[in-house]
Amino acid sequence: MAETQQSVGLRSRWFAIVAFALVGASTQLVWLNFAGVTTVAAERYGVSENAIGWLAQVFPLLYVVLAIPAGLILDRWFRSGLLVGAVLTALGACLRLIGDDYGWLLAGQIVASVAQPLVLNAVTGITGRYLAEKDRPTGIAAGTASIFAGMVIAFLLAAIFADGNQLPTMLILTAIFSVVSALVLLVALRKPGEHKAEHRRPDRSALKVAWGDSLIRRLCVLAIFPFGVFVAMTTFAQALLEPAGVSGETASTILLVNVVAGVIGCAVIPVIVVRHRAESALLVMSLLLTALACVALAFVPSALMGFVAITVIGFLLLPALPIVLELVERRTGEAEGTGAGLIWMAGNLGGLLVAIVVGLLVDHPMAAFLVMAAVALIAVPGARALRGPIAALEPVER
Repeated sequence: MAETQQSVGLRSRWFAIVAFALVGASTQLVWLNFAGVTTVAAERYGVSENAIGWLAQVFPLLYVVLAIPAGLILDRWFRSGLLVGAVLTALGACLRLIGDDYGWLLAGQIVASVAQPLVLNAVTGITGRYLAEKDRPTGIAAGTASIFAGMVIAFLLAAIFADGNQLPTMLILTAIFSVVSALVLLVALRKPGEHKAEHRRPDRSALKVAWGDSLIRRLCVLAIFPFGVFVAMTTFAQALLEPAGVSGETASTILLVNVVAGVIGCAVIPVIVVRHRAESALLVMSLLLTALACVALAFVPSALMGFVAITVIGFLLLPALPIVLELVERRTGEAEGTGAGLIWMAGNLGGLLVAIVVGLLVDHPMAAFLVMAAVALIAVPGARALRGPIAALEPVER
C-alpha cells in the first residue's frame, strides 16, 4: 500500500520502456545472428558447424551462471547495472567487427552473453520504477514482447544476408542497432524512476527475500517446463519434421511465424489475463494446448500441421513468461531483479535439459514430440495449484 500511495499523482514514463525494449531486442539479435546461417558462416570462417553453434550456446550457459549475480546487482544499483548491460551488448556487437575471423566473433559473443542477464532481468525492475502500478502489466508485456521481436529481427537479417559474403553487412547493422539502443537507454535513464526508490536495500539479502517466498519457488519450478518445450521445439523442429518431407526453408518459415505469433501473444494476452486475474487458468490452458499440439505433430507430422501446431505453441506458450514475471514484480517488491533472475535461470536450465533429451531422440520424431507433450502436461497440476496464492496477491490497480 505504501508504494501505491507513493505512486499517486506520478505519471508513467513510457520512453524508458521503449528504450529498454530496444536494448532487449538487441541482446536477442546479437545472440541469434548466426542461427539461420550456420552452414555458410562455418564455410566463411573456416570452422565446424558445431563451433558456429557455440556462438549462440554460450548465452544460455552463462545465463544460468550469472542470473543471480545480475539480479543482485540490479536490486542494489538498478540504473547502473542496466546501463552496463546495454553498453556490454553494444561492445560485444562491435568486437565482432574488428577481425573477420572466428576468434573475434566468439569474443564478442562472450561479452554480449555476460550482458544479457543484466538486461533481461531488468524487465520487472524498469516497469516498477518508471510506470504507475496500473500500467505495469502492459509494460512487462511490451518489454517481453520486444525480447522475442529481437529474435524475429535476427531471423529476418539471416534470411536477407544469407550469403557468406554478406555476413559482415549483417554484423555491421547489428552493431549499429545495438549502439543506438544503448544511447537511447542512456538518455531515457538520465533520471531515476519516481515510483520506487533507487537505492533501497531489502531488510534481508535480495536472494533470501526472493527464494524464501514459496510462490517464487513454485514459479521457478513451473518456468522450467514451458521454457523447455519452447527451446527444444525451436532447436529441433526442422530435424524432427524433415522425415515428414518438410524442407529446411519451410521449417525456418514455420519457426519465424511461431516467434511472430509469440510476440503478438506477449503484447496482448498478459494484459487481458492480469486484468481478469486469470493467470492460473491461462497457464493451464496454454500447457494443455501445447501438449495437444505436440501429440498432433507426433502422429500427423506435415508442413500444414507444423504451421498450425507450432504457431499455436508460440502464441500461447510465450506469453507465460510475461505473466510469470508480472507475478514476480507484484510479489517481490524490492527484490524483483533477483526474482526475475531466478525465473530466467530456471527457464534457461529447463531449455538446456529438455533440449538435451529431445536431441537424443532427434532420429525418433514421434518419441521426441511425445516427450515434449509429457513435459507440458507435467506442469499442469503446478499451474492449477497457483490459483490460490495468486488470488491472495493484491489486485492490479485499474
